[in-house]
Amino acid sequence: MAARLMGYVSASNTPTIVAPVGLTVDYLVVAGGGGGAGNSNGAGGGGAGGLRSTVTATGGGGTLETSLILKTGTNYAVSIGGGGAGGTSGSGSSGTATTFATIETVGGGFGAYGAAGGNGGSGGGSNSTSGGSPVTNEGFAGGAGVGGRFAGGGGGGAGAVGSPNSVDVGGNGGAGVATSITGSSVTYAGGGGGSGTTSSGTGGSGGGGNGSNSAANAGTANTGGGGGSRVQAGVPAGAGGSGVVILSYPDGYTITIGAGLTGSTSTSGNSKVTTITAGSGNVSWSL
Repeated sequence: MAARLMGYVSASNTPTIVAPVGLTVDYLVVAGGGGGAGNSNGAGGGGAGGLRSTVTATGGGGTLETSLILKTGTNYAVSIGGGGAGGTSGSGSSGTATTFATIETVGGGFGAYGAAGGNGGSGGGSNSTSGGSPVTNEGFAGGAGVGGRFAGGGGGGAGAVGSPNSVDVGGNGGAGVATSITGSSVTYAGGGGGSGTTSSGTGGSGGGGNGSNSAANAGTANTGGGGGSRVQAGVPAGAGGSGVVILSYPDGYTITIGAGLTGSTSTSGNSKVTTITAGSGNVSWSL
């Protein structure tokens, strides 16, 4: 409902004007997922992009974030993070950050071969040592590698740690987090599956790519899912999925999505929901 000026009569019978309360905006901000590692001996899956949310649940098992109080007629910067590239004969690359106004999430850590998993929003998995560490209240750690085995751990997800490898079987990616900011429950930021010479792990719910002996299974676009690892040298493993920003606010307001951003707006009950899927630029609101 649109904000409006309200008045009351004081003891002196002089009307007093009370300014409207600022615009309350709920948000889901997800960074790009990390890329999975690739090697003929099996490797780690990519970690999911960091997730921060004011609705339903947030990343890393943390407490829900607080809604932002914003002003009309003011520009607020948005940048959507990209997924990291999958590794060709070694570790992948980390994802990049997503930002909205004062909120930033960290890109998912890379899946690793012969090294620790990459640190990030959620940590990447590894085939030979520790999984990557997460950012507090954004995600979980990647799965560690069991030494001497031809497989890697799964990448961490926003909702759970990645599983370690077992013998020559890749670990599963950690689960993502479900939020109902759009009006329906959707899961985001699952970790990528680790790969193994016997069999490979599955990607975590929320867009994590499956580990594979042959395919490059990327994290799903606009979920921040980690890329799946691959048992095959010389060809890329799965890339991480790109991030997303979703904003929910009273339906009396109109958003302007600036140049450089790709997005759309729908209505859910008494709220409008704007989903921004790519680019960098500004958004603003008016009554």
